[in-house]
Amino acid sequence: MSDQIPVSVFRAALLALLDETFTEVTGIYLDRGTSMFETLATVSAEDASRPVGGGCASLAAQVNHTTFYLDVAQQFAAGNPPQKVDWDASWDVCAVDDEEWQVLIQKLRDAYQATRHFAATFGNWNEDFVGGALGIVAHCAYHLGEIRQALCTLKGNRTKAA
Repeated sequence: MSDQIPVSVFRAALLALLDETFTEVTGIYLDRGTSMFETLATVSAEDASRPVGGGCASLAAQVNHTTFYLDVAQQFAAGNPPQKVDWDASWDVCAVDDEEWQVLIQKLRDAYQATRHFAATFGNWNEDFVGGALGIVAHCAYHLGEIRQALCTLKGNRTKAA
């Protein structure tokens, strides 16, 4: 028996995890209604602007950082790593109005879709790319958890996104 899995099997699992994280819960690891975009749809610009606690990031900053992370991962995967990655700057988001909040969400959606497209079409999977793909899922799931925990603090609602 071979210890290798077909790329198609890995790709299908990766795409399912990305979709679960961002758009559509199918029960792999999230509860219904708790994907990234389902969660963000319940957040006002006012709530997105509020830091969750002393020294903690706002939800707007979490979204901006996650977008930045996906964009940087795309650059590395495409073989064009940035000269310098300023992770601190990815957290520099102050208060946002309704329009700015929707722009941040759309940028995250665009970064997710670009990542998903890359995963669906990339053909040269190796250990680095497999590890990077798993890192993307883990990192984004972590920030989804941070956002959902912050909502619990901001709205006092532990069990629902709304």
